[in-house]
Amino acid sequence: MRSFDKLSDLQAWVGQEIGVSDWITIDQHRIDRFAEATGDFQWIHVDAERAASGPYGATVAHGFLTLSLVAQMFDTGFELKNSHMGVNYGLNRVRFTAPVPVDSRVRAHFKLLSYEAIEGGAQLAVEVTMEREGSGKPVCVAESLTRRYV
Repeated sequence: MRSFDKLSDLQAWVGQEIGVSDWITIDQHRIDRFAEATGDFQWIHVDAERAASGPYGATVAHGFLTLSLVAQMFDTGFELKNSHMGVNYGLNRVRFTAPVPVDSRVRAHFKLLSYEAIEGGAQLAVEVTMEREGSGKPVCVAESLTRRYV
């Protein structure tokens, strides 16, 4: 994992990849728990028998489940040693570019798009490109805005 001693060290990395997260397995239990938490029980996510004859040949993760993993991926993608807190500020763009079949492993690549000093820290715009193991096409591409505080 790439580590940065000071938040301000990121300024030199604008336009570059700053990290890659660990792999996360998306199993049916995780998909089912997400369905329960959100009330989204569409059959392509939770009905393995019906999904087997559906367009993907198996159940697939919810797009928003995939997106929600970005927070966990940030934790393993890179380290900011002097930042004591980070908050999600929003998203400028999100695309779900390919399905995530059950039992897939996904990880994210983080490219720093901008660094803006704010009171007590910095606002970062980070391009998140999530890949699925064994696939050449990303499953999710998003521009995440986070605020990090020192």
